[in-house]
Amino acid sequence: MPSERTMTNIVTVIGRGVPSNYEISVDGDIEPIEADSLEKPTVVSEHAVEGTIETGVQRFRFSGELANVHVLDWNGTAASESPSTPEVHIDYNVSGRKNNS
Repeated sequence: MPSERTMTNIVTVIGRGVPSNYEISVDGDIEPIEADSLEKPTVVSEHAVEGTIETGVQRFRFSGELANVHVLDWNGTAASESPSTPEVHIDYNVSGRKNNS
């Protein structure tokens, strides 16, 4: 895992009670922080994660810039057309957080 590198950016995926899929890619490195949901994310590569979420929160620490976020609801409908897809929040340069690697 690339936890030795400076990863001060956080992306949070928040489930809305409907099974949904997501893919997140960055131009740096990305790794899970914690998951407050029953589903566990899959680390596809150092630069991408994907997973499913229904309820709860999944958080990832990353370096660089966010390259792509793709979220679909259980019907395969994209975020812009479905109120059921998960919320995604991005926070850059978060400091003072405990590193639980």
